[in-house]
Amino acid sequence: MTDINIYKGEFCISTDKVKLDLDAIHEFLSTRAYWCINIPKDKVQTAIENSFCFGVYQDEKQIGLARIITDFSTIAYLGDVYILEEFRGLGLSKWLMETVMNYPSLQGLRRWILLTGDAHELYRKFGWIDIADPTKWMELHDKNVYSK
Repeated sequence: MTDINIYKGEFCISTDKVKLDLDAIHEFLSTRAYWCINIPKDKVQTAIENSFCFGVYQDEKQIGLARIITDFSTIAYLGDVYILEEFRGLGLSKWLMETVMNYPSLQGLRRWILLTGDAHELYRKFGWIDIADPTKWMELHDKNVYSK
């Protein structure tokens, strides 16, 4: 797979893992992301190593992320999507989602899934819908795993 680097003015979206700033990602996820408060840095590192990531940057500073867990054939899970608060309202989340959803190796998948507590309208703009039949879905979920 070829890495992409797409620019809009001073901003860049890249799939080059070398550019990812583990410290910045961990700081955001462990202190400001409601879905994984207190996540240990080694867990973030392992997640990144085993995922396909889209970093968002202002010049060289990491300001956002979208992490995809996928087999590049049938399914993809979209997670850890964020833009730092001070950069929201600039259209960066929409640009990030456009980039993710149009990435060539992520086309033709049978299913995409995600969990969100507050960004439903963003994802609906890209064709996402509520689960049609939630009785078919099951989960094991320990919301306090990083606080133990």
